[in-house]
Amino acid sequence: MPDNALTPSPRDRALDLIKWLALGLMLVDHLRHVWPSLYFLYAPGRLAFPFFCLAIAANALRSAQHPFAWRYLGWLLAFALLSEWPYRVLLPGAQSLNVMPTLLLGLLIASGLGQPWGTRRWVALAALLVAGLAHPWLMFGLPGALLPAGFVYALQQPAQRWPVPVLLCLAANYWPPFYVDALRGDLFACTVILTCIAVPLLGLWLLRQSLSLRVPPVRRWAYLFYPAHFLLLAGVRALLH
Repeated sequence: MPDNALTPSPRDRALDLIKWLALGLMLVDHLRHVWPSLYFLYAPGRLAFPFFCLAIAANALRSAQHPFAWRYLGWLLAFALLSEWPYRVLLPGAQSLNVMPTLLLGLLIASGLGQPWGTRRWVALAALLVAGLAHPWLMFGLPGALLPAGFVYALQQPAQRWPVPVLLCLAANYWPPFYVDALRGDLFACTVILTCIAVPLLGLWLLRQSLSLRVPPVRRWAYLFYPAHFLLLAGVRALLH
């Protein structure tokens, strides 16, 4: 990978593809909450969150020289609140909040790294403090909130800095039993860990591709898709059981 910083164009087909992949893989991952026999979908589901974080990082870099997109922040905040009840309907025993608060804090931290001066810097520091304090309740914890910033850092010099999002992705998905099982040679555990290593590299590579295929843009309806898919899957589960 060359050392040049990467700033996506206003309508970047590769970035839209990454967003579509993130939405699709998130849905695939959550199918196991309706059909427990599909637990193996947990492995490909590890791609969804890093792809969302990469999309946030690309947008943070693109907007670094422009006023902060408070409307973007407002949408994340609104749907972080709106999504919590549908999230609990599908996962009543969840130990964390839905993923939107993690992405919201990640956006604030990444924006401070993309433009490390003025108001954004202080907002980023405040978000970092909140993420540290809220670590036990955040989905993917503090490493998850740092992952968008890790991608911003890597996108600025991909050849040298790619290990940063890889390590953050591993930390965000860290669960000790997987590593114990992997040391015993368990194929599924090894697949999950290798997926967490590979997905940031895949995303960084994909974002640099000049795609000729037409990719429909992912617009604001995607915010509604998040809580709606929880309710849809919970409804399917109720009908089946």
